[in-house]
Amino acid sequence: MTQTIFITGASTGLGRATAILFAQKGWKVFATMRNPDSAGDLGQTPGVTLLRLDVTKPDQIAEAAKTALAAGPVDVLFNNAGYGLAGPFEGATDAQLTDEIDTNLLGVLRITQAFLPAMRERGQGAILTTTSIGGLVTFPFNSVYHATKWALEGWSESLAYELEPFGIRVRTVAPGGIATDFASRSLVLTQHPAYAEPMGKVFAAFTNPERRAHGSTAEQIAEVVYEAATDTSDRVTFVAGADAKATYAQRLQVGIDAFRTGIRAMFLGG
Repeated sequence: MTQTIFITGASTGLGRATAILFAQKGWKVFATMRNPDSAGDLGQTPGVTLLRLDVTKPDQIAEAAKTALAAGPVDVLFNNAGYGLAGPFEGATDAQLTDEIDTNLLGVLRITQAFLPAMRERGQGAILTTTSIGGLVTFPFNSVYHATKWALEGWSESLAYELEPFGIRVRTVAPGGIATDFASRSLVLTQHPAYAEPMGKVFAAFTNPERRAHGSTAEQIAEVVYEAATDTSDRVTFVAGADAKATYAQRLQVGIDAFRTGIRAMFLGG
């Protein structure tokens, strides 16, 4: 029997790679994005249906979920839409704070609520959410982004308990660096002159070619998404990518305080 996955944020990057991978494996794919016209030839991929969806708009969520469920059961919901907000927290405007939380956190919660009744009544399903290594460790000048990703990790871990009796599995995929246009397309920067010097150091460290060389391709992370979607254990978090695995392992090994000392030295020089 053909299985179905519903993906948010599927126009580019990890969402697009995941849509293609699942379609190649014979799944029916609902690939959603704010502007389907930006999806290129994704809509011509056999098994892929494009839907318009802005996760900050409840009416669009309801309509997209209704359309997908009308075609049959949705086996996997993959919450992937999101973007980064970086820079000095003091310089963040209220609109920037609201938009980041609305998209990265509330959007996931809204989408999940739209699909939960059907999954619960059916007695099976899986809810996957893209978090980040930034949902398990922290780096300087990413505080609001971390707030959303740590929230998603905690939400998922808690939700797994309450949905397990209904046969619904909850998973997070926490990637490290991905070789996409995330930095140019999905990153918003805050500004404050008082933090210019340390922000410059952090930006230089993040964009260091040597550091970026350890990242993964979107296709490699999509394989982890498939692993998480088909895994039947009670595992919740799937750390994805060699860089993310190494970073998280180090934090667990040396402890929070020593890890923070290392991060401070790496990004701020002391």
